[in-house]
Amino acid sequence: MKANRKVLVVDVGGTHVKILAAGHKTRREFDSGPSLTAKEMVSAVLKTVGDWKYDVVSIGYPGPVLRGRPVAEPVNIGPGWVGFDFEAAFGCPVKIINDAAMQALGSYEGGRMLFLGLGTGLGSAMIVDGIVEPMSWGIFPIEREHLRTT
Repeated sequence: MKANRKVLVVDVGGTHVKILAAGHKTRREFDSGPSLTAKEMVSAVLKTVGDWKYDVVSIGYPGPVLRGRPVAEPVNIGPGWVGFDFEAAFGCPVKIINDAAMQALGSYEGGRMLFLGLGTGLGSAMIVDGIVEPMSWGIFPIEREHLRTT
């Protein structure tokens, strides 16, 4: 991708989908949950950021990703992610990476780093000299009545 492109970053989580675009300081979000499908996520993202300009989309996916595509359906959100055509749905190039790997890269400053992310699962990634390797430690069942939003 060209360095001057405006990137829309989407972090798909078990309770919320968080969105931020190049040139913006405040993220936007909406609720996710056990019924959120890939198609519904894209529709909600497009509605939430309708006034933002972007050229490409980067998605942090809560599950295993191989060659930029989800290879297993997520545990804490709805089905329909494996095989979904994200580029057609967004109308622009889309890159997908494991969500913990995306979060790790966002704070990486060089050398070696072990990232642990606690959300609806325990996501993790190891980065050594710029090479990222996502790892999965577990998924926590969501009991929606016990969740509170911040």
